[in-house]
Amino acid sequence: MEKLLKDKKAIIFFVTPALLLFTVVLFIPICQSVYYSFCEYKGLTAPKFIGFENYKELLSDKTMRFALKNSIFFLIFSCVSQLVMGMFLAVLLTNIKKGKNLFKNIIYLPCVLSSTALGLLWMFIFSPKLGINQLLEKFGIEGPLWLMDTSGFIIMPMWVIAFVSLWQYVGQSMMLYMAQMAGISKSIYEASYIDGCTKAKTFWHITLPLIKPMVGTAVSLNAIGSLKFFDLIYNMTEGGPNHRTEVLATHLYTQGFKYNKYGYASAIGVILLIMCLIVTAVVNKAFKNENYEM
Repeated sequence: MEKLLKDKKAIIFFVTPALLLFTVVLFIPICQSVYYSFCEYKGLTAPKFIGFENYKELLSDKTMRFALKNSIFFLIFSCVSQLVMGMFLAVLLTNIKKGKNLFKNIIYLPCVLSSTALGLLWMFIFSPKLGINQLLEKFGIEGPLWLMDTSGFIIMPMWVIAFVSLWQYVGQSMMLYMAQMAGISKSIYEASYIDGCTKAKTFWHITLPLIKPMVGTAVSLNAIGSLKFFDLIYNMTEGGPNHRTEVLATHLYTQGFKYNKYGYASAIGVILLIMCLIVTAVVNKAFKNENYEM
């Protein structure tokens, strides 16, 4: 292995394919998007350079303000809720002896199902005349407009979609935490119990520090995933009513593929990219890895 690492030709041989793939699939499209964000580009005609006009338009775009607010809401909600619920489920399932694999598979199952299918399923469940409201009507209760109520700073449809996304993706965080917990030596726990530690103190002073790197990874994945959130919203509300449930990804899609404003959509994409980079840097700083022996 040491000889291989010292062989520059071997290093170049193995790194070049990945570097080419990264350049073609990611780097070049990102550079093109940044360039198009400074252009008026309809797709069928050549890009026309207009400077910062697209970014100026973003500042006065009311839908963009809705999209930015909703994306930040999803970011905060997803990071906090999936951290808490994922950790709770991981600890709960790690400490049970019977049925662990069954419950683990049940909780993780929504992660591997089609978001499009799940979006349509939950749309019918929260429909004004079907699903939950139909059940409430049998008890004489008038159900709310789950996906159409626009009152409040964060409207009800956003809360509904946020909880649906939590239900779908909490299994991913749970599995990451469980995998890290499984790698902690039992002798560490036995020593702590001998010293008189309770389970709560053991979790706080032993388990949590040892899984901190995985917590950072899970929070990063949740943060980036919430910022580019698209499928559930598009299938449940399509950004409505009146664009109140738009997020950055749906607004980008609408401007680019419905109105053919590729330059303007690229500007939204650049803002989304910058937000992802900032959030990733903040999370990595907050969960800076410390070396522990397990």
